[in-house]
Amino acid sequence: MNTAQSPVAERLESSAEVEAGLPEISVVMPCLNEADTLEICLRKALSAFEKHGIRGEVVVADNGSTDGSREIALRMGVRVVDVKLKGYGNALMGGIEAARGKYVLMGDADDSYDFQEIPKFVEQLRKGAELVQGCRLPSGGGTVSKGAMPWSHRWIGNPMFSFLARNWFGAPIHDVYCGMRGFTKTLYDRLNLRCTGMEFATEMVIKASLFRARIAEVPITLHKDGRVAHPPHLRTMRDGWRTLRFFMIYSPRWLFLIPGLFLMLLGLVGYGLAMPATKVLGVTLDAHTLLVASLAILCGYQAVLFALFTKLFAISEGLMPEDRRLKAFYRWVSLETGLLAGALAFLLGLMLIAAAVLQWHRANYGPLDYAHTMRWVIPGTTLAVLGFQTALGSFFISVLGMRRR
Repeated sequence: MNTAQSPVAERLESSAEVEAGLPEISVVMPCLNEADTLEICLRKALSAFEKHGIRGEVVVADNGSTDGSREIALRMGVRVVDVKLKGYGNALMGGIEAARGKYVLMGDADDSYDFQEIPKFVEQLRKGAELVQGCRLPSGGGTVSKGAMPWSHRWIGNPMFSFLARNWFGAPIHDVYCGMRGFTKTLYDRLNLRCTGMEFATEMVIKASLFRARIAEVPITLHKDGRVAHPPHLRTMRDGWRTLRFFMIYSPRWLFLIPGLFLMLLGLVGYGLAMPATKVLGVTLDAHTLLVASLAILCGYQAVLFALFTKLFAISEGLMPEDRRLKAFYRWVSLETGLLAGALAFLLGLMLIAAAVLQWHRANYGPLDYAHTMRWVIPGTTLAVLGFQTALGSFFISVLGMRRR
């Protein structure tokens, strides 16, 4: 988290901004053929500035409108930024980069958000919040007007993803999908957002939480979309899957680590039951069970390695903040210790396989007791593969651990 400025420094900065004629807040509206509702959204935003004495500007990020939206914005006297790259995230990034305010508030231009609620966000930003998330759902004090949100979004999708955001990433919010939010320009620059589509909004919440930004939430009212010329841009199944995919990509713990550890645990339980040929409910768990248990261990170990690879890559690319647990990991585990552990596991595996070959030799290379011999071959093969994976993984982790100049 950035160190908070002193009150004196903040007052000096604000005075300099006033003297320079800079706005305190920039309202950014992404726009793609919003002629039905753009003017009323602009009037509400400008009215909020005037009524509450807020130094503000409105930036319309036009994403290629052909219905006269751009002309409406110019007639209303607000700034228009032409964003040629298509996509919700691209439009917002173009508008935010052009914003001159210390704070930025983003909101859709479909009249579903009431821009007269801007003062709520400004108040929290002035108090020191770096991200102020709007909340439309009753669980966070918000209100959803009749017909404003499909039931599947209100009762299934949004609550589920908001729950995941709170429990996977520690985001203190109840409405992860709310597109009306305020944030400091400094935080936006620090987050280095990458998503160019609908995931832009969820990426902001997740990365702000991971980077320990100061997050506040304010209740707002969601109104029914005022557009009549075309339907909403959202697509329930497509955007829901894209959000889930993004959540999993940003959480190697839940995507790789926990499933991997679970598989390894199942494999070890399988070994414990199959090695002595235990009977469970009248069923004898023998060599076939041992083979399946090895498969679980190998798949689980690979998933755990992928969790580590993904985390290291994300940190090196600035997608996630530094993790003290990984720093401790590097203090105790080096390339050399990984190679040593891998070599020992590989050699032990070869020894078990050699023991099975010796049994075969004693039988003059004839038929063997399959169940007995495979109790040497399967663990030996499994250990050899684990050792080989550990050695290669150690080299890869060392590469990922290198810092760029």
